[in-house]
Amino acid sequence: MKDTLFNPDFYDLASELTSDEQLIQKTTRQFVEEQFMPVIAEHYRNGTFPQELIPQLGELGFLGAGLPEEASGAGISSVAYGLIMQELERGDSGLRSFASVQGGLVMYPIWRYGSEDLKAKWLPKLGSGEAVGCFGLTEPDFGSNPGGMITRAKRTSDGWLLNGSKMWITNGSIADVAVVWAKDDDGIVRGFLVEKDRPGFSAPIMHGKLSLRASITSELVLENVEIPDENRLAKVEGLKGPLSCLTQARYSIAWGVIGAAMHCYETALDYSKNRKQFSRPIAGYQLTQLKLVDMLQEITKAQWLTYQLGKLKDAGKMSFDHVSLAKRNNVSMARDIARSAREILGANGITEEYSVMRHMSNLETVYTYEGTHEMHTLILGESITGLKAFD
Repeated sequence: MKDTLFNPDFYDLASELTSDEQLIQKTTRQFVEEQFMPVIAEHYRNGTFPQELIPQLGELGFLGAGLPEEASGAGISSVAYGLIMQELERGDSGLRSFASVQGGLVMYPIWRYGSEDLKAKWLPKLGSGEAVGCFGLTEPDFGSNPGGMITRAKRTSDGWLLNGSKMWITNGSIADVAVVWAKDDDGIVRGFLVEKDRPGFSAPIMHGKLSLRASITSELVLENVEIPDENRLAKVEGLKGPLSCLTQARYSIAWGVIGAAMHCYETALDYSKNRKQFSRPIAGYQLTQLKLVDMLQEITKAQWLTYQLGKLKDAGKMSFDHVSLAKRNNVSMARDIARSAREILGANGITEEYSVMRHMSNLETVYTYEGTHEMHTLILGESITGLKAFD
């Protein structure tokens, strides 16, 4: 097995990468190792996000990297973008969440559905990290069923009046602008940009999380918030708008969790080679080797699944159910690997000295958000049978 940045790379996927993709992965890995890893334990313990790193994320081109350069993105391949997400989540799911929300859920809808004025105003700031964005779709009573949203947008002579609330919003309390989805008087879902200083808008932070602690999670509250029509994402109507954004974010997740799984595997492998019980390394015992082999097997499958997904995306052939399969498989895979790695580390596996328990806890959230495991199962079930199992 070659010692590459993939590590493990049992089927030599690195040989399929271009020199640019390899450089991008190496640059991201270096940033995570040198800038993020020394501070993650403290931020996870305190329930904070390292906001001081946001300008560096922008400077390195990690924010909106999958978008074209005219959208303040990096104009790189979908595989290269995926590798960035993989390396960021190798550090922590909260770091990847910040970047994928900024790019896939904020910059993407502005670029795809916004006016030229909105693009000029927000995309350069969001791409550089000068401004932070968030995405308001989920509501307290409507998660897997976004069509049931009760947030309303009422037409006025000057624009729109927004009322409602959103829940579980990444970056909400530190965001300068929120992409908010609401129903108008005709029941049509529309998207709006809401600046943080709009009267009636607030974003209280949510406390008490035991998972994804190095990520800011908030509620968005809209009480008679007046929005000019120019803030409307005028090029889309209906749920296809927010759902198209979720497809972009889920693509990020499918790549990202491989990084978490790889880090857990690397940690468990190194630990098992050095930890001795009964006068021999525990890596020499059959049950430990079984766990390591299972981990290698599932990571290898996920790597190639997601690499092909990136190729489909660049070819314009990727569909939302392709993404559902990758998100469903890879998150479940990473969750199981984190649990097995914790078992190999024994009592040391629950300490912050090692990353395993942190990844394990984070992946419980990733398993649920951006479409639960069950919802992706039903999406795929309908895709392959043609029969819808839910309303």
